[in-house]
Amino acid sequence: AGSDVLYACTFGVNRRRVQGCTVEQVVSAAIENGRMAADGRAEVWLDTGMLGAFLEPLGDLPEAEAEDMYAQLFAAGKTADGIILETFFDLHELELAVKTARRVANPGCHASGCISSVYPLRAMGMLPADAHISCYSLTGYSGGGKKMIASYEAEDRDPRMGSCRIYGLDQAHKHLPEMVKVCSLERPPLFSPVVGDFYRGMATTVMLESRQLTEPLSAEEIRDRLAAWYEGSAFVEVAPFGGDESVIYADTLAGTNRLRLTVCGGDGRFTVTALFDNLGKGASGAAVQNMNIMLGLDETAGLI
Repeated sequence: AGSDVLYACTFGVNRRRVQGCTVEQVVSAAIENGRMAADGRAEVWLDTGMLGAFLEPLGDLPEAEAEDMYAQLFAAGKTADGIILETFFDLHELELAVKTARRVANPGCHASGCISSVYPLRAMGMLPADAHISCYSLTGYSGGGKKMIASYEAEDRDPRMGSCRIYGLDQAHKHLPEMVKVCSLERPPLFSPVVGDFYRGMATTVMLESRQLTEPLSAEEIRDRLAAWYEGSAFVEVAPFGGDESVIYADTLAGTNRLRLTVCGGDGRFTVTALFDNLGKGASGAAVQNMNIMLGLDETAGLI
């Protein structure tokens, strides 16, 4: 009740798992059942995740077969209103799925910052689904679109706009559902978005306590595990523990598609700050990167 999207019961469906019928039959029936349940009141999306076997050389699944399996699944679900890719802990397999898909949505800028910190902790089993997560996100005013840009650059603007502005006070920000879904959370983060008097750049900070983790880890160990998770990433890096200096400036990576995570803290409390460009990695840069992957190009093509 109240949902805008229903997920078809297709999670885990692929030709290695389906027996006694075809992938096409299972997917078609699942989407049809979803339509009946939605009764015209919601969209029905194809739901899928990892294929259930490790890619070579860790497992017995060749990349070419994985791409073909995703292609078969997406073709079978062509009548769905959308596709959701979830619970991937192998970023390379996620890239294969994106490469195969015909329609790809990019997360919102605030969501990108939160997800980049929280998703690895969830995928590695370090953070439980019922964790109480607090997050604030500082963005440049270009994130609000043409209307907000015009209001900040107007000669007769409200003098108070020279300071930072907190909004989303009702805890119903439009990016919260993305954070919950992608990170498989049982409750939305306590989220506070902030607009500053600068054009572009973003710093999204997640605040946690060690007692919320599934195992006792120091802030330094959290940093090292995040670094291992993103090792080999074309655009995501993890700064040395504590950062490059004692402060973080939100516009440091403006004009790039890079994202840098900085872990700070101690005494059982720590923060993870995602530093990036709200117009780059948080918007058009991510779109170009996904396009490159889908077209089989170098994912860094045309990006800084």
